[in-house]
Amino acid sequence: MADSQSGHTSAHHPLADRLRPDSFDQVVGQDHLTGPGQALSRMAETGRVQSLVFWGPPGTGKTTLARLLATIGSLEFVQLSAIFSGVADLKKIFSAAAVRREQYKRVTLLFVDEIHRFNRAQQDSFLPYVENGTIILVGATTENPSFELNGALLSRMQVLVLKRLDETALKQLLVRAEQHLGRSLPLAQQSRAALISMADGDGRYLLNMVETVVELADPDAPLEPEALARLVQRRAAVHD
Repeated sequence: MADSQSGHTSAHHPLADRLRPDSFDQVVGQDHLTGPGQALSRMAETGRVQSLVFWGPPGTGKTTLARLLATIGSLEFVQLSAIFSGVADLKKIFSAAAVRREQYKRVTLLFVDEIHRFNRAQQDSFLPYVENGTIILVGATTENPSFELNGALLSRMQVLVLKRLDETALKQLLVRAEQHLGRSLPLAQQSRAALISMADGDGRYLLNMVETVVELADPDAPLEPEALARLVQRRAAVHD
């Protein structure tokens, strides 16, 4: 449930995890947030991170952006899934964050995935800790926060909208994956376009399909679109 930030990812981690950007400059498809003068760039320049809600489709970089914010703000990164966590988990995190702040003068960035899954009472439990600065809360949601988060919590957070990755961004991600792997994927030209299309704006899903191609395809026989579709449907990697 809760997961503190650790060192570099290993080759055993999913490709999407290994390719996480180290800076906002490496983030694709979200220039309206990470470009010069935009909200996250300003936080990076000042080192002052505020509580946020990232609202957007799956695979658009919500977790990545939260991790980068923790890095630029020298914050302790703790990750929590609202699907698998409850009040007991929150109490432990709040207690540890308070000790961390008092003894080590280190503030905790708590990233809550699927934050809309918490009920109103659970959402209210964040308020005093956000208010007194014990935690900086960054929530991720695919649902409209105006309807899913209570007003008191929402008033203390800035909502930033993430866009579905466009074709250009997905192509950049595909090239980056090939550079990381050290070789081109065995894909016919039309199959590269098909892979982009099947990703449907989801960068994580694109990289999961890349892993499937690398693991199962013949490296010396470029896949045509029909064969590619059969391959990724036969075994779609599931990593989050």
